[in-house]
Order: sequence, then C-alpha cells, then structure tokens
Amino acid sequence: MSGRPNLEAEAALQEAVERYTARNPRSLEQHQAAAAHLPGGNTRTVLYAAPVPLAIIRAAGARLWSLDGHEYRDFLGEFTAGLYGHSEPAIRRALDRTLDDGISFGAHNLLEAKLAGLICARFPSIENLRFTNSGTEANLMALSTARAITGRDKIIVFAGAYHGGVFVFAGGGCPLNAPFQFVVAPYNDTAATVELIRTHADNLAAVILEPMLGSGGCIPAEVPFLAALREETRRCGAFLVFDEVMTSRLSPGGLQGAYGIFPDITTLGKYLGGGMNFGAFGGSREIMSRFDPRSPNAFPHAGTFNNNVMTMAAGIAGLSEVFTPEAAIAFNARGEALRQRLNSRAEVSGVAIQFTGIGSMMTVHMCRGKISSPAGAKSDPALKDLFYFDMLDAGIWMAKRGMINLSLPLTDDDIAHLESAVDEFIQSRGRLLQ
Repeated sequence: MSGRPNLEAEAALQEAVERYTARNPRSLEQHQAAAAHLPGGNTRTVLYAAPVPLAIIRAAGARLWSLDGHEYRDFLGEFTAGLYGHSEPAIRRALDRTLDDGISFGAHNLLEAKLAGLICARFPSIENLRFTNSGTEANLMALSTARAITGRDKIIVFAGAYHGGVFVFAGGGCPLNAPFQFVVAPYNDTAATVELIRTHADNLAAVILEPMLGSGGCIPAEVPFLAALREETRRCGAFLVFDEVMTSRLSPGGLQGAYGIFPDITTLGKYLGGGMNFGAFGGSREIMSRFDPRSPNAFPHAGTFNNNVMTMAAGIAGLSEVFTPEAAIAFNARGEALRQRLNSRAEVSGVAIQFTGIGSMMTVHMCRGKISSPAGAKSDPALKDLFYFDMLDAGIWMAKRGMINLSLPLTDDDIAHLESAVDEFIQSRGRLLQ
C-alpha cells in the first residue's frame, strides 16, 4: 500500500472521528466526569476508544442504547461473554429464583456440582474442575498448577496471545505480567515451537495457547501444529494447557472436541457463567485431585465468589436450556456462513479486506493473503479505525480492534444489516482498500 492511500485514509478517518464526536456530546461529558475518580475515566482498558468511549445506558436482546440516544446492534457480544445477549428469559428466571433464596451463602450449595457436571459432560478432557471468577484467574491457577506438579519453572506462550490481565503477549508483552519464566514462540510455527520445547524440556512446566487466538485476531491454529504440541509436551512431561475461555463456544466441546486433540488442563470463562463473572480450570481426576481438601497435602485454592449462586444458576440455565449441543452447532454454522459471505464480497470487489475466524467469532483485517499469526495481520491502522467508525455510523457495535462476535438473539435482519454495512464500506472506501 503506497503512502498516498494512507494519507487519504487518515483524512477520511479524521472526518469520521469529527462526525462521531459531534454525535456523542453526552458521552463526552460522562467520560470527563468519570475521569475525576477513574484514571482516564476507565476501569477496563479494552473498552476505551479515543476520542471518547460511548456511554451505554441500556441493553436488551442484541441491542444497546447510548446516553446520546443512539441504538446499536450488538456485534461485540461482550468479547464472547455475551453469547446469550442481554435479556435471555431462561437466565433471567434462574437469577430471579436464586435471588429469592439469598445471594452469598459462604457454604457449599446445590448448584455448583450441577454446573460442574454439565461442563464435564461437554469436555471429555475435563473429569474434574475448579471454579474461579475470571479467565485470568483460571489461567493463573492452571499455570501455577503445572509449575507445582512438575517442579519446573518455564512456560511457553505465543507472540500476540492474551490469557488475561497478567498474561499479555502482544506488542512485546506487558510490565504487569505475572513474573513467570516465559518463553515466547511464534504461533502456528511448528518447527520453531518444537525446537523451543526440546531446548527447554528439562525445565518446561507447560505450553499454553488458545486453539484459535481470540484477542490476537481470531487466527485459528493449524491442526498439525496442535498435534505436534500435544506430542512434544507429552514426550517431555510438560503440561499442555488449552485456553478455551473464548473458543469453548465454537463447538459443543470447544475446539479441542472439534479437533480431537485434548490438553492436560483446559481453562474456561466468559459465556459459561451465563453472563455473570465466571472462570474455571479442569483436567483429569489425577491432576485435579491435588486440590482435594480431604488429602493431607492438597493445594489450597481460595476465592470468596468461586461458587457464587448467581453465576452457578445462570450457567446451569444457559447450558441446560439454551446453548445445548444442537444449538451450538447451528449457531456456529450460522457464523461460518456469514464470514464466508463477507469474504466473498471482498474477493469479488478485489479489495484488501478479510475476515478471519471460526464459527461465531471473527476479526476484520485490512490486508490480503493468508493470516496464520499476528505478525501476518498487517492492517493499516487508519483503515481499521475507519471501519470501526463507519460501522458505528451504521448502528453496529463491535470492538475497535476489529473483533466481531455473534450472540444468540441476533436476528436475520441484524445479520443482513451487518452485511449491508460492510458492502457500503467496500463501495464507499474501495479506493483506499486497493
């Protein structure tokens, strides 16, 4: 892409930003007021979007309404956690019933075992599990477990990966990362990763990865790559950890079930709590028995809200009444068909735009050619931001970084609206996308 189209894209982006700012004066006021008590008016970094984050005041189904009176079709899906939308009746009924019986027991309850059973039935590699409050906690516990059992220190992670607030490996990592001995490997590069595993084998506790990078751009792992990791970690006695916090929604048994490649530990989160705060980590009975408090040398695992009844009830309702295995298959087939249609539009138009992903998760990239790692996703930042602001103009809520996630209440009309908005973007911005 030459310098001139970049300059044109930046000029178009500036116009879009000015239009956006003018349309959202009340959100700007709210943001400025929030900054008095929150750094930058923010308490969750990913939600900040310059020049001003929108203030959302209400949601229902797959719709959002802003403080400035604008309505948006929700194609963000709370970064996959909002699979059920904002007002699923079965989950609302479960929460109402639970509230009637009290909120926080400080004791075992009847719901935790039921939700655990539903999850174990979905994931063959999970025979026992422990609940946490987030995917970050689940990954922290999984990696700590691997280090404690193996007596080793090193963890292989992948460039561009995100495993929670203290496990950020994009852009060279984060100074707040947990102080583990990380070795960073290139995603989908089998030869390089196998070499690293063998080099560090004697002190390697675990290899952790998402079977499809989620925050890293919805980039699927290649099956031979995953198979090689399974073989090499088993050979050297290291744990293979699949972070399926996001990808567990992509088939009834997550991507591990779809591919038939099973890790030693799986971490979960997001939608499995029915929209409440949720995380979990699990594996074989042998591994997870180390947390059995009846054993004299059991690992301790605390967490005031690990078994909170609101999450347990919402998760049970979601898995048993709404997101059944059959529903998961149909839901992801719908998303796969949508992504293929969007890519076909781009191919026919000859523009440098593509949507990567699997099933109900996808990310837009402003480039041509196969993308197999974050390093290969060379989108022009101005074009990607322009897409975001143009989608907002069209009443579509999505991640500024280009991530789109379907939710169950999205209608055929919503899907058609997204396709129409992408068509308009290709037609109106086509010259910038050559």
